[in-house]
Amino acid sequence: MATAEVDQQKKFKWIGTRPVRPDGLDKVRGRANYGADHALPGMIWGKVLRSPHAHARIVSIDTSKAEAMEGVHAVITAADLPEILSEESKIGEGPTNFRDLSHNVIAREKALYHGHAVAAVAATTSAIAQQALEAIQVEYEVLPHVLEGDDAQAPDAPILHDDLFTKGVEPRPTRPSNVASRTEMGRGDAEAGLAKADHVITRSFRTKAVHQGYIEPHAVVATLGEDGRATVWASSQGHFMIRAYCAKLLGMDQSQIKVIPAEIGGGFGGKTTVYLEPLAIALSGKAGRPVKMVMSREEVFRATGPASATRIELRMGCTKDGKLTGAHARLEYEAGAFPGSPVGAAVMTLFAPYDIDGCLAEGYDIVVNKCKVAAYRAPGAPMAAYAVETVVDELAEKCGIDPIEFRLQNASREGTQSAFGPKFKRIGNIETLEAAKAHPHYSAPLGPNQGRGVASGFWFNGGMQSSATVQVADDGTICVVSGNPDIGGSRASLAMMAAEEFGIDVKLVDPQIADTSVVGFSDLTGGSRVTFATGMAVVDACRDVIRQLRERAASIWGIEVDAVKWSDGAARATNGDAGLEPLSLRDIALKAARTGGPISGRASLTARGVGMAFAVHICDVEVDPETGKVDVVRYTTVQDAGRAIHPSYVEGQMQGGAAQGIGWALNEEYIYDADGKMENPGFLDYRMPVASDLPMIDTVIVEVPNPTHPYGVRGVGEVPIVPPIPAVVNAVHAATGVRITELPLSPPRVLAAMDARRN
Repeated sequence: MATAEVDQQKKFKWIGTRPVRPDGLDKVRGRANYGADHALPGMIWGKVLRSPHAHARIVSIDTSKAEAMEGVHAVITAADLPEILSEESKIGEGPTNFRDLSHNVIAREKALYHGHAVAAVAATTSAIAQQALEAIQVEYEVLPHVLEGDDAQAPDAPILHDDLFTKGVEPRPTRPSNVASRTEMGRGDAEAGLAKADHVITRSFRTKAVHQGYIEPHAVVATLGEDGRATVWASSQGHFMIRAYCAKLLGMDQSQIKVIPAEIGGGFGGKTTVYLEPLAIALSGKAGRPVKMVMSREEVFRATGPASATRIELRMGCTKDGKLTGAHARLEYEAGAFPGSPVGAAVMTLFAPYDIDGCLAEGYDIVVNKCKVAAYRAPGAPMAAYAVETVVDELAEKCGIDPIEFRLQNASREGTQSAFGPKFKRIGNIETLEAAKAHPHYSAPLGPNQGRGVASGFWFNGGMQSSATVQVADDGTICVVSGNPDIGGSRASLAMMAAEEFGIDVKLVDPQIADTSVVGFSDLTGGSRVTFATGMAVVDACRDVIRQLRERAASIWGIEVDAVKWSDGAARATNGDAGLEPLSLRDIALKAARTGGPISGRASLTARGVGMAFAVHICDVEVDPETGKVDVVRYTTVQDAGRAIHPSYVEGQMQGGAAQGIGWALNEEYIYDADGKMENPGFLDYRMPVASDLPMIDTVIVEVPNPTHPYGVRGVGEVPIVPPIPAVVNAVHAATGVRITELPLSPPRVLAAMDARRN
């Protein structure tokens, strides 16, 4: 592993080191409690009845036989939850339409995809709950369904929502449509730019829906007491999100719901919404008992959100000497059964690595009869990068220019006007490209049937709201309390920043993730925002405590507070008075009762000044000419982290994103039959990469500090998944001479492309 240090002026005690993770021991010993590990006295089991049809009107539901069964304590349908009006509110990563969310949690008039929840039961055992589901009688009127975005736009396509009219087009449509919205972003005149080009390439790309690959299924335990107050234990990426969503969907006040976060066994964006939690609370209220619900793996695949399937049409042009002049893209992203694909983020990120005077991206959000999509690491960006980065590679080839040099010639940099609006501030796009070009991997020799590909990637990163408190114990140790589930090492990064602020050993800092009743509101863990945004809150809270420590020391010494500074874990007099020995954190804490009481600090903020992130990946593949099988034989990721608080965690994010992107490129896809039923709802048939499928993934951390963060942090969790798809595809082209514009690059698809070229 390597780190390209761009800014070494400031030296740190803990920032940039690799201490053992605070939660590591419990996890490797199996003591950590995940969503399915929690249990309460008197707890019963909840299960969900799901639609066997991709599109059907619910004529009637008869639950009487299930309710009469011994051991069944509660049965609910949509009639047991409030009807929610159409209302959008931003809680978490994007706007949420609560009516759509309510209808996704449990179907009302229609079931809109195979696996859509239509009823739920709670019983003394899981087996009885399953029997009760089978006793529920549902009469359906089966309706025509549509599974592909192309088909959904046809004039005679079945309409999923009679009240859905395309937003963002003029004149305002008068007929309902499966196209939920149109989004446009760009700069300059794209067509004029394309007209100036010596080379123009037009391509159409397709990707399938893919799963985030979290190993832990969705799980919840909920209890709703006679006093109307609920307590929820859940594995998610944001327990404040669960509180807000459940309160809205159940017609409760947020003060009536406490959510206690469990450890999370993977999320990657897939656990940024609710599925079981409102149902568990409703069942508990009806049964008068705590209810536990755990999805099966099949339910996870059939009924929770994957990444969108997409179709992207792209034209890009450049001069013969390699200057990009214009680009125009049409992006169609499937949202699943309800509006809300990440096409908006896709049009933002599409052209961001490049300085193109004339570019336009049009994004279309399209509903189909499949499960509602959810976020997946840099939502929308990997598919967009697949299109742009393969065409950029092809343009470089036409110009006879090295692919990285071509990207350097056209790279966005500080001061470049982005296609999505603002001018870039300090960014590391150039530095990552230069580091990739200088890496030994880029010039290493290749063997027979091997090829090398490169690709750039961008993610804008998130800020949003965060809170933190810092408490000083009387022995001088520190407790850092935040409200963000740790899915990428945030316990360690927050503790390290606190230790740096106080100048104490990181082992003296105890990072805790508190429930919704203990710490101030925090947006969910997503968007690569926690070390950046919650880290800023922790730093502010630490500085609040340090201010108090200086005041306490001044009181003890009988001097002015301006004559006291804090450094290396102690208060120090700066006025030259003899005999004033430094007062350590422990010294001051021991005297807290006599100098004003307990010492604690807090901070809440909306984080501004996110550091936008860039990455460059280098991939070597070997393609079997007889079978079309693609093996990744070498892989290097280069990424600007701003400043790597804990380099091991940054490397892990880089390697994890690369592994997921390689799987997306080569193997992964949701496969549906003609009736809209998923055919591969499990990890046996849904093929994710395992260790034997991948080489060791080398990492190069570039550090171009973000000037708006006290430690220079840029989010690192999203951008690693953006370049892998095109890096793999470009490598396959280099090895075979064929360019493949539809994923995944399965052996039959690659072999067919090679055969077509040979013939």
